[in-house]
Amino acid sequence: MAETTGQFSAIWRLVTSERRRYVLAFGALLVGTLLIYLIPLVPQAVLDVALGSEPEKASGISRTVIDWMGGPQLVADQLWIPGLLIGVIAICAGTCVHFRQRFAAIAAQNIAVKLRSRIYDHVQRLPCRTMERQESGDLLQRCTSDVDTVVLFLSEQMMMIGRATAMILVPLPLLFAIDWRMSLVSMTLMTPIAMFSFIFFKRMRENFLEKDRAEGRLTATVNENLNGIRVVRSFARQSFEEERFDDRNATHRDLDNRLYVLMSRFWSLSDLLCFAQQGLVLGFGLWWLTQGSLEVGAFYFFISAVSMFLWPVRMSGRILAELGKALVAIGRISEILDKPVESEPEHPVEPEQLDGSLTFEGVHLNHGDLPVLAGMDFTIAPGETVALVGPAGSGKTTIVDLLLRLHDVDEGRILLGDVPIDRMRRDFIRSRIAVVMQQPFLYSRSIGDNIAITQPGLEQDAIETAAIEACIHESIRTFDQGYETVVGERGLTLSGGQRQRVAIARALVQRPSILVLDDALSAVDTHTEADILEAIERRRGRHTTILIAHRLSTLQKADRVLVIEEGRITQEGRHADLIRQDGLYRRIWAIQGGREGGAA
Repeated sequence: MAETTGQFSAIWRLVTSERRRYVLAFGALLVGTLLIYLIPLVPQAVLDVALGSEPEKASGISRTVIDWMGGPQLVADQLWIPGLLIGVIAICAGTCVHFRQRFAAIAAQNIAVKLRSRIYDHVQRLPCRTMERQESGDLLQRCTSDVDTVVLFLSEQMMMIGRATAMILVPLPLLFAIDWRMSLVSMTLMTPIAMFSFIFFKRMRENFLEKDRAEGRLTATVNENLNGIRVVRSFARQSFEEERFDDRNATHRDLDNRLYVLMSRFWSLSDLLCFAQQGLVLGFGLWWLTQGSLEVGAFYFFISAVSMFLWPVRMSGRILAELGKALVAIGRISEILDKPVESEPEHPVEPEQLDGSLTFEGVHLNHGDLPVLAGMDFTIAPGETVALVGPAGSGKTTIVDLLLRLHDVDEGRILLGDVPIDRMRRDFIRSRIAVVMQQPFLYSRSIGDNIAITQPGLEQDAIETAAIEACIHESIRTFDQGYETVVGERGLTLSGGQRQRVAIARALVQRPSILVLDDALSAVDTHTEADILEAIERRRGRHTTILIAHRLSTLQKADRVLVIEEGRITQEGRHADLIRQDGLYRRIWAIQGGREGGAA
């Protein structure tokens, strides 16, 4: 119950953000509904007053309508007058429908723009741990399909709910003013129809939630398969992936079919109730008509009015089903929006300059119950080049994540200069630290745009200088369009080494205080690696450099090497010193030196 209340509150907040347009839309709806009921009132008044044999038995409202048209005699002689009046009323009612739909559609689309922007902005600020637990396909489903479901409800179904309500409430005074007996008969089955619609709404909502989750899993499967298409083909796993997709597709189909079965049951039973209600009006009306206690015009009006408000009530089941979908969708959207974003300090410190010095003091970090860093302590001086080496899972990349505040420490602290990083804004820290990952991500844009993405408006000379230092300039020149060459999605049209070098150039143009190469040279040959390291060596003093590599030849020119095992530093020193000491570094060097046919 609390969950449903929260979902209604969320929809209400969306509506109130465009309340002026919705007020105009509902105003047009009420006026249009009133005009629609005036249309059958005109011929009813003509039949009972102008053309009837006993006009004195007609209702007061019928006589008022005839008087307004000029009196019984004039209307009887000039029947084009009520015809013209019906035409004018119909045009006015149609105009109200136009404005109702226009205002509601504009309001809903404005809400859609704001909602999508809000979700996108929120997702950009979610902690990494939250994103790691969230399937990308399901997240995409919430940002697109679920938003569309909510917007469809706000633009159409909400107006239909208002219309169904107005179609019942607006004619009540008219109905009782004309004949109270027929009014009661006309409302006999309204309560059972409404109760049936409500029960149907609850079942539809539960089933749509299951179907929406299944669709999210299906989308996630497609997204994952497309992103990993090379892996799938490399291992000839197409059949396995097809079976996995077929299984989830079949589950989605079965849940979708269940919804259609529910809908078919509702339509058939609601049709029965609606026809029964019309049968009651027709039966009692004909009985009282033959008894002389009901006028022909009044009978015509009730037949017309019941047909007009009965079907919107019948449609309320479908409307409530759409409401159920909208509530599920807004609930799924709210799940994302309610997740806390990355925290920021209340009074952030932003030093004018960072000299590149870095200190880890007793840093501990756990992933669940698994310790990753267990008391990490080290200091890096400004402009120093420090290498991190260790087995997989030892905590090297975690150090980078903590430095960028992608994760926060459980214990201890990290300082840039003499300022703890938790006192700085995350965007400030990340703008001063450039990281090249082992598997860099490139956008589906030109190579020049990818290099300059952190520095919009960067001069071409600066882009080319960074490309030269990253040893990618000559390769780019061989492309037909040079720096304007558009790389494919994730940069897949480039080789692994080219992608890494473009990412290195992108980091170099950032002019960082700290440059981190997280195994970023693993996909380049030894000659290119030497050239890149030589270019970085020429930049010595401009920034602090942290090298993470498994290939120890990469680390030989580092000022210091930190050997990390099980979240702790077990060795520290220069390359030449460490290969003479017993320990992990010497064992790795022996293995790599033997393989490569060389030694220190």
